[in-house]
Amino acid sequence: MAICNTLDKVIDRWMDPPEQQPTVDPQRVLSGNFVPVDELPPTPCPVVRGSIPSCLAGGAYIRNGPNPQHQFLGRTHHLFDGDGMLHSLLLPSATSTLESVPVLCSRYVRTYKYLLEHEARAPVLPNFLAGFQGLAGLARAMVFAARVFTGQIDLNKGFGVANTSITYFVDCLYALCEYDLPYSVHINPATGEVTTLGRYDFGGNLSLRMTAHPKKDPVTMELFAFSCSAFQPFIRYFWFDREGKKVAGVPIMSSQKPSVLHDFAITERYAIFPESQLIVSPMDMVVRGGSFVGLDSAMVPRIGVLPRYAKDDSDMRWFEVPGFNMLHTTNAWEEPDGEEIVLVGPNILSIEHLLGNMELMRARVDMVRVNLRTGDVSCIALSPENLEFGVVHQGYVGHRNRYGYFGVTGPMPKIIGIRKLDFDLVGFGDCTVARRDFGPGCFAGEPFFVPNNDDRYSNEDNGYVVCYTHEEATGDSHFVVMDARSLELDIIAEVQLPGRIPYGFHGVFVKQAELREQLQL
Repeated sequence: MAICNTLDKVIDRWMDPPEQQPTVDPQRVLSGNFVPVDELPPTPCPVVRGSIPSCLAGGAYIRNGPNPQHQFLGRTHHLFDGDGMLHSLLLPSATSTLESVPVLCSRYVRTYKYLLEHEARAPVLPNFLAGFQGLAGLARAMVFAARVFTGQIDLNKGFGVANTSITYFVDCLYALCEYDLPYSVHINPATGEVTTLGRYDFGGNLSLRMTAHPKKDPVTMELFAFSCSAFQPFIRYFWFDREGKKVAGVPIMSSQKPSVLHDFAITERYAIFPESQLIVSPMDMVVRGGSFVGLDSAMVPRIGVLPRYAKDDSDMRWFEVPGFNMLHTTNAWEEPDGEEIVLVGPNILSIEHLLGNMELMRARVDMVRVNLRTGDVSCIALSPENLEFGVVHQGYVGHRNRYGYFGVTGPMPKIIGIRKLDFDLVGFGDCTVARRDFGPGCFAGEPFFVPNNDDRYSNEDNGYVVCYTHEEATGDSHFVVMDARSLELDIIAEVQLPGRIPYGFHGVFVKQAELREQLQL
């Protein structure tokens, strides 16, 4: 271990010093509100504006994001490599006393990586996105292999950071990242305490990894997912029934290259896989001294369409969509005639900046239509603004819906405002029907839509948009609740948080009944 630690320091200092790569220099990328925070035990928070709507009472908003456990300025760092930390705000129930207030708790996800490095009091696993480039990346790979060979690292326990998203399925909460298994977590509905229960393989039926963006059909209650690999099969598709039992996976052999597939979509009859120009290429690092993940500018992005309950990939069809690089999907559905599939999501116009200089990334929400009978494909922009992190009413996932809520990015992953788009206005110019800007120096995270319990399905936008915000001048962070039906997305409730919430990724709102039904795996 001492030898490996010394070799890592030599590589970091002499072969790959971070000051020579500003895009992955911790002094630059871990500054401001990206600076990691300490864990926070359940702590009361005052409601400083309005009152919490009844449909949120007793529930919890939980947002995931990177928060490096160790800050060593001599090592390159990419935002995506940070250890996962959950920031959970438990809201008082409708039957609580007048003295009851929201409770914030911030805890690391106790991944194998976190526990290993917590015990070592230093980084042990390499930063995969920032560290695997050129000869230095090859050297790190050799040290990593030596650690595995000598028993310092047990690959059977995974090496993910569980920092990307969180989902609720069959009475369980899972923290996710796409290169490891899910980690089961528990939110105490009485105290707000966040506890990691452990890495979860669904009864031994899931191995190695799963996407951070599974899709739950609100009608069938099934969960659909996939995993990616740098080797064939590049994509493996699978799903779980409403009881949580995994159905046998489908290896997709028709994918020509190991594209970075971060998200996908479902409809009532299909699963949709958007291939981008970002390619995983370990041999490029070994042979040409390139990067583990790089851009293939000659590749034409494609959309793959597979029957949702396929037994194999014989019916997989691919459709080229030039210039369409999708990182996150927003929703997809089938038109009534069954011939046409519609996919909505942000198109990353400068995807080469994803691996560095993320603040330069630009995204435009597009609607792609694929005619399964004729093979015709069309793509139209829904807004001229730089929008990402789109969400819809979760009761419409995989089904035709009208409204989407998007963050105005500037710079990524900071969000300067929220926009509500009306998909029924496509073809008539800008589809924006409501907007909120947070003001100079105030940035938010991904929005999430919570429906009003009194009218969940008859009016799709009857509900609230929630997110965390941060004011850089004062260092204050807040939880805000916005009226989704108002033209300016009016803030109707605001909670002042006791600590700073760093900028992160994806979140979810879990209702009071779901919190109470959580299993202790």
